Amino acid sequence: MSHISYQESIKRVDELDISSRIKRVYLEDSLGYVLAEDIIATYNNPPAPTASMDGYAIRYEDIDSTLDIIGANPAGSFTYDTIQPHQAVKTFTGSFMPYNADTLVPIENVDVVDNRLSIHTKVPRGFSVREIGEDFKDGEVIIKKGTKITFAEIGVMASLNIVFIKVYDKTKIAVLSTGSEILDLTMPPQEGKIYSSNNYTLSSLGRFLGFEMTNAGLIEDNKDAIKEQITSLLSVHDIVVTTGGVSVGDFDFVKEVVGEYEVIFHGVNIKPGQWVMVAKAANKYIISLPGFAYSSFVTFLLYVVRIANKMSHYPPLKTLKARLRHHYKKFNPKTQFVAVNLSFENGFVVDTFDKKTGSSAILTNLINNCALMQLPEGIYELDENTEVDVIVYNKDMFCI
Repeated sequence: MSHISYQESIKRVDELDISSRIKRVYLEDSLGYVLAEDIIATYNNPPAPTASMDGYAIRYEDIDSTLDIIGANPAGSFTYDTIQPHQAVKTFTGSFMPYNADTLVPIENVDVVDNRLSIHTKVPRGFSVREIGEDFKDGEVIIKKGTKITFAEIGVMASLNIVFIKVYDKTKIAVLSTGSEILDLTMPPQEGKIYSSNNYTLSSLGRFLGFEMTNAGLIEDNKDAIKEQITSLLSVHDIVVTTGGVSVGDFDFVKEVVGEYEVIFHGVNIKPGQWVMVAKAANKYIISLPGFAYSSFVTFLLYVVRIANKMSHYPPLKTLKARLRHHYKKFNPKTQFVAVNLSFENGFVVDTFDKKTGSSAILTNLINNCALMQLPEGIYELDENTEVDVIVYNKDMFCI
């Protein structure tokens, strides 16, 4: 079977007609979702000129006068809504200014004797007064459709008295590890078998990236059992991810089961992960990844995350240009993805210091790692300071 190029595989994924679901959620439950509607202000904030600190509300033309203090407006009170010439109202942070007052003089700028106020340090006209609509104006689109919701958006929507909002539903992904050679946690060691990490690594990675993940556990190399489990998982998930069973071995049954669906591609000229397989099942997807730990991780990022991001309306993974800290020799002709250390030193810099070399089963290279270096097809050497492409998947470890 001839493999397609990495560029062709991405082209095919990007051409897929990927559907999304919209639902209404309670504001406090909306963190991490993407807005499916514009958020439009229904009033001005503030609705009236408002004091931004504690002080005295005056008319600016009276700033050189001795003023009579006629009362106070604590926050939430608007008892004194007007003042006459040579009058002042003690006004607190967040209180509305009297309608014909245009300046707030801080408490520390005045002397008060027998309820009479004199200003010893002047301020400019309009000092410490928030204008109508300073934060937002009635009819203004404050948060645009397609915005990923953080604490800031939740706070703004709460200030608008918005209780429920429309969002794009998060992609639901199940991860199923296949292979008679793998053991689950707590199972006693057995000769010739290894403990499964893929279902835990990928479920955690997907959850970290904002998707709704199901760790579907392990299943042995049995074609009928694999088919039944994939069918069951498809009924309640948008994407079913399998690991193992997609190569050319006698017991690689996953490729046979998934091959009964609409196969987008099977086999890409990449390292690691060349036997990755993507298939469509109506409006859902089965993405079968190789069994080796590093291979499954890389192909999950390249294909599962790319499709899931579109479903959830998440932005794509961050990509950037970086400078290679040292000489690097590429031995494999395929498009290659290398775990690298990423730092910023008058620009982004990557290196492979402390990274192990060997098979695609090395998972420990991902510890303290946040990025992959993408190297185009061919065998070649890269000099120190060569510019390379980098995919960033863990911005918590490196603030972009």
